[in-house]
Amino acid sequence: MCGICGEITFDGSPADGQAVERMSKALAARGPDGSGSWSEGRVALGHRRLAIIDVSDAGLQPMVDDDLDLVCVFNGIIYNYRELREQLRREGYRFSSASDTEVVVKAYHRWGTSFVDHLVGMFAVVLLERRSGRVVMARDRLGIKPLYVSRAPGRLRFASTLPALLEAGDVDTALDPVALHHYLSWRAVGPAPRTILEGVRKLPPATVRVVHPDGREQDHVYWAPDYVRREQERDWDERDWTDAVHDALRTAVRRRMVADVPVGVLLSGGLDSSLVVALLAEAGQTGLASFSIGFPSGAGAAGDEFRWSDAVAQRFGTDHHRVTATAQDVVEAFPHTVQAMSEPMVSHDTVAFDLLAQEVSTHVRVVQSGQGADEVFGGYHWHAPLADVPRSEAAETYAGLYFERDHADMARLLAPEWHVAEDPSRALVAAHLARPGAQSTVDAVLRLDTEVMLVDDPVMRLDSMTMASGLEARVPFLDHELVELAAACPPELALAHGGKGVLKSVARRLLPADVVDRPKGYFPVPAVTHLDGPVLELVRDTLTSPTARQRGLFRREYVDALLAEPEPVAGPTGVARLWPLAVLELWLQTHGIR
Repeated sequence: MCGICGEITFDGSPADGQAVERMSKALAARGPDGSGSWSEGRVALGHRRLAIIDVSDAGLQPMVDDDLDLVCVFNGIIYNYRELREQLRREGYRFSSASDTEVVVKAYHRWGTSFVDHLVGMFAVVLLERRSGRVVMARDRLGIKPLYVSRAPGRLRFASTLPALLEAGDVDTALDPVALHHYLSWRAVGPAPRTILEGVRKLPPATVRVVHPDGREQDHVYWAPDYVRREQERDWDERDWTDAVHDALRTAVRRRMVADVPVGVLLSGGLDSSLVVALLAEAGQTGLASFSIGFPSGAGAAGDEFRWSDAVAQRFGTDHHRVTATAQDVVEAFPHTVQAMSEPMVSHDTVAFDLLAQEVSTHVRVVQSGQGADEVFGGYHWHAPLADVPRSEAAETYAGLYFERDHADMARLLAPEWHVAEDPSRALVAAHLARPGAQSTVDAVLRLDTEVMLVDDPVMRLDSMTMASGLEARVPFLDHELVELAAACPPELALAHGGKGVLKSVARRLLPADVVDRPKGYFPVPAVTHLDGPVLELVRDTLTSPTARQRGLFRREYVDALLAEPEPVAGPTGVARLWPLAVLELWLQTHGIR
């Protein structure tokens, strides 16, 4: 797990090594164990290392293979790297390290751009063919590891975070009006390839991009589940599905135990993280460190779930750590949280993840997390109401259940120069839901949530906040074989028992009934969800600052009305209407965007 960056030129000029060094420095938190650089003519690469697999110097990057004339920078982990290494050895390849990075290099030489089909893991990788000058970029199937790209005449730059590209300079920092619309309506989701800035794009998940020496690009999407019923499961009943998901989860959790350092777990006390703990115990993990965070209660809302996380930790004998934080801690941590955001993020638990990661990283360097279960197995509040909705009405219903603002409200919020004539957010949803495949409306929505919302909200949030503290977070619910199985599961089983029905059936074999049947768990942060105390003052100061007023992004009368009565105004997913505005403005100010 690391940070990667680089520059490629197309006009005959040498790559700018100083720009790459600036990007590398901006990625230092992602790789506290060392740095490396490499340049040759038109290509310069940088790397920041978090040593998890082969912690010796043999695993250093950029990795140069003189025999194969390949150079590689790699961020992530390949869980099946040992099996692939043995396979490649049998085919005549020689290895000088025990690292998964070297396996990636040899795999690319063996299979070309289809090497990704052989990788089980999370990754963003960039490879240079020194002879041909081609550069190959690839991102894992679920987009767990990020890769941002910025182009200018005659050159391309890439980095693991958007702010790192800003540090290199020469980036068009004008706001993208369509991405802005997505951000404000879709609870900060910024579907690839767009970002909030015109001059930065991101490689979509499950994509291999070949960049030719003249700057031409070719993209290939190498993975996309169909979300249809498969012939091999045609006669399965609920028990068969439960058995299959249980087995797939065992495999997913076991794969993510691969490391040369201890692996812990983030334990909220909810179903998903509790199930990860139970599966780790089932796999024989001992001495497991688990971590939870809580805040003071506020506005009638509980601020922690320690009751549940303590019970799970006690049942499975984990070395459990509670992290407690106050509303003032949230305010004091927020500059670090915003600095760590690759893109603006509005979920109330972003700062909770940041505070938790800072503490966890002092104990372990790798954790497993329950992120992704709701998107993959149908656990959100908008999934069940869509079960009887015709496909033709799915986009309208989905937007009504999930979008924070409709297109008309956007016109009231934004200054006129930021208006877009049509509703790009609803159009994107409608186009995605109308794609071929996906047997039912629920199938189509689960596909949308897994391919888009999951990638550009919770997964991005987890990566940004953990890596900002040099902590690697692994997500067993996003094992691609498990996701393929879930995509084939009949929707009525996914939606049973109040959502995540099959997952709950697995959990009943391993967890106490009250943990399985309890309300949905999360990291509650009442000071953010209800915007009171010092957090409200932070929001007020941000949105009324001279910089914000001069930017003129939001209509002043709209913001002032919300500030005059902030408490009752929240969107469908519980996010206070003021919060996304403040986060965006703080993010822009933090990264020097005027």
